[in-house]
Amino acid sequence: MSSPFPGMNPYLENPELWSEVHSRLIVAIADFIAPALLPNYYVAIEKRIYLTAPEDNVLIGIPDVSVISPEVKVAQELERSNTATATFISPDEPQTVTVPLAEDVEERYLEIRDTKTGIVVTTIELLSPKNKRLGEGREAYLRKRQRILTSSTHLVEIDLLRGGKPMPMQGVAQLKDYRILISRSAHRPNAQLYAFNLQDGIPKFFLPLKAGDNSPIVELKPILDGIYDRGGYGLRIDYSQPIIPALSVEVMAWVQTLLAEQGLK
Repeated sequence: MSSPFPGMNPYLENPELWSEVHSRLIVAIADFIAPALLPNYYVAIEKRIYLTAPEDNVLIGIPDVSVISPEVKVAQELERSNTATATFISPDEPQTVTVPLAEDVEERYLEIRDTKTGIVVTTIELLSPKNKRLGEGREAYLRKRQRILTSSTHLVEIDLLRGGKPMPMQGVAQLKDYRILISRSAHRPNAQLYAFNLQDGIPKFFLPLKAGDNSPIVELKPILDGIYDRGGYGLRIDYSQPIIPALSVEVMAWVQTLLAEQGLK
């Protein structure tokens, strides 16, 4: 089953799914662009690690309403019930509680490197919820972003999350749901911004490389559709559940009509 949306699927933004979607999408983008880059360039999957504060981990981003279909939920509950025995806790016995702990967070990103020298030519970032929320996740990313913007490395910054605070940039004509920023080192401080809404298709863009080299076109929509199919999200997502983050009444009406037309409501 293909994704029913013309561009980004908002159900994939749910915190219950996004971490997996992020991991799959980073690898899928690398696989998509690699053939067009060889032999002059190669794509490396890198990661940064930072420590988050306890309050940034426990219960933050946990949805009140599950996006997973009831059938999948029943199977998960059955599996848990087969591996655990229920016990009665009397009023005099202690309860088990969760103590917030700091957590090491890994975030993956892509680097396009010159095959001969290994020099990083372009960095591709796919934003996570922690990047768009106050805390160390955002601060760590902004430090990395600033280092890139003051270097000779190009930056491609992909934001497929409606929630949170957008990355800083000036001159934005209209705030939209999603953003793809292309910052070429020779053109700074100017950059190209592809902003689009849920109802729109995902814009195609040229991948910046060294001057004189042909820039391949990146199409995120077929890449997203590929991970949607391979990840079985069409079977896992319950399209009768609310969308997180919530949509406006007008946009939600559009979503309901779209899903009904495809037999998903």
